[in-house]
Amino acid sequence: MAKQLLIILCFSTFLIFSHFTSLSLSKVTNPSSGDDDEDLSFLEEPEDETTTTTSTHHNSDPDLPDFDEFAGDEDEDDDDFDSFNYNDDEFEVPAHDYNEEEDEESVDDKDVVVLVEGNFTEFVDSNRYVMVEFYAPWCGHCKALAPEYAAAATELKGEAVVLAKVDAQEESDLAETYQVQGFPTVLFFVDGVHKPYIGQRTKDAIVSWIKKKTGPGVYNITSEEGAEKILASEDRVVLAFVDSLVGPEHDELVAASRLEDDVNFYQTVDSNVAKLFHIDPDVKRPALVLLKKDAEKVSHHDGLFDKSAIKEFVFANKLPLVTTFSRESASLIFESPIKKQVMLFATSKGSTKVAQIFEDAAKLFKGKLIFVFVEMDNEDVGKPVGDYFGITGDAPQVIGYTGNDDAKKFVFDRDLTLENLKVFGEDFVDDKLKAFYKSDPIPEHNDGDVKIVVGNNFDDIVLDESKDVLLEIYAPWCGHCQALEPTYSKLAKHLRDVDSLVIAKMDGSTNEHPKAKADGYPTLLFYPAGNKSVDPTPVDVDRTVVAFYKFLQKHASIPFKLQKPTYTDAAKESSNVDQKDEL
Repeated sequence: MAKQLLIILCFSTFLIFSHFTSLSLSKVTNPSSGDDDEDLSFLEEPEDETTTTTSTHHNSDPDLPDFDEFAGDEDEDDDDFDSFNYNDDEFEVPAHDYNEEEDEESVDDKDVVVLVEGNFTEFVDSNRYVMVEFYAPWCGHCKALAPEYAAAATELKGEAVVLAKVDAQEESDLAETYQVQGFPTVLFFVDGVHKPYIGQRTKDAIVSWIKKKTGPGVYNITSEEGAEKILASEDRVVLAFVDSLVGPEHDELVAASRLEDDVNFYQTVDSNVAKLFHIDPDVKRPALVLLKKDAEKVSHHDGLFDKSAIKEFVFANKLPLVTTFSRESASLIFESPIKKQVMLFATSKGSTKVAQIFEDAAKLFKGKLIFVFVEMDNEDVGKPVGDYFGITGDAPQVIGYTGNDDAKKFVFDRDLTLENLKVFGEDFVDDKLKAFYKSDPIPEHNDGDVKIVVGNNFDDIVLDESKDVLLEIYAPWCGHCQALEPTYSKLAKHLRDVDSLVIAKMDGSTNEHPKAKADGYPTLLFYPAGNKSVDPTPVDVDRTVVAFYKFLQKHASIPFKLQKPTYTDAAKESSNVDQKDEL
């Protein structure tokens, strides 16, 4: 009996031992199985003051404004030239509480209908054509638009369209329904269906655009008096000299006019009218001309008289040879199908010597490149654009720019002559130019927990295929970047011994790289090891050490895991710090 009890006891002991051994082996061979329950509290433990990393890139000057008063991440939207994609549909932050009594100029907007949530749907449904402006009372752009919008409403009074406005600050739910992202937002409703109006914010542009959408597309000129009135009032106009005001040629002209919002189209069969538009009365019909009020006043179409050819002709010739950059011309430049611009930066006085050379070069690339003059002594518009491109000094400078998503810049570094501009333009058209990216000097020492990235060492650090890289793109003036600094430094300190992982930062205001596009500051991007050819992954998590750590564990190509530091490790580290201090 005793022998049997001994056997049972031994067997039970064996089973218990085997059970605990299995659990122990499981923890060793599968370290990630308990990640969800992993104790990460040590990551958030406060650091001793002697070992706290000091901020190295954020300005803590008490004399600077506190940018944390603004909600959300700061976009580098100074003067509405974020990434030089001109878009002043961004929310404008009020500098103080709005008070209507502060408005010195009153706008006569008696012909603009005021809409609120209670009457909006019924009004839009009962009118075929409705233009609606969503505005905020404190918005400077809205105030600038108000008189133009009111004048357009008055001019269109009695037409089949109504102009209306909504105070989005008071009618926030209505603004949210129509996904209003900035002020002013202007929508055009046709039978209840809306599309955005992104044209110029002037009375003439609004009226012209609406007439395009609601009118016949092409208007007839039947008298010299009517022709002279049009020539006096419009900056750009297209006239077709035809045999008949109806028929296939008319249909092609109408179809082309629907594709062009910035120029009004007319037609005539009157020879005397044709003369006023610089068309030879004896020319073979149909003949087409585009007139502009600038140096190149007349452009004759010598191609086919069909929709596509007419559209291309107007696109290529509607802008001046050289367009002076302004808030009004910005939309014409950046909404053009021609996405490559050659830009001359010069002061109003400094441009006189090179203006003719620049204009002569523009003639060589009509329909291929847009030539733009940026007046650097224009504080409102020219200077912000020049600052974005890093233009310094008073000497005229030329760059190439692709105004689409890749937004590349190309430096013209030769003497400003017609021949050199011709070579530069040809290489630009043929995609032979090398893009230029801003960069600070590469730091001589880069041994900190957070690695310093600049434009010229980006490839070596961030695009290193052997490393998983977390990159913060910041701006020195950004309040949210300043708030993130201690957390980001603490994360880097905890992970500094993980050889496969790099925590890095780059000043986005002075450095650029095609693989580092910031929508605002700070922008956090993750570049996985072994897969740097794909776009980086945005890091959209809570800005805590634990949240960043979990994100990195989940997305890192090379697995890693931190061990909770023991008291011995902490004491050893403290001892090392003390020794360094003594030295």
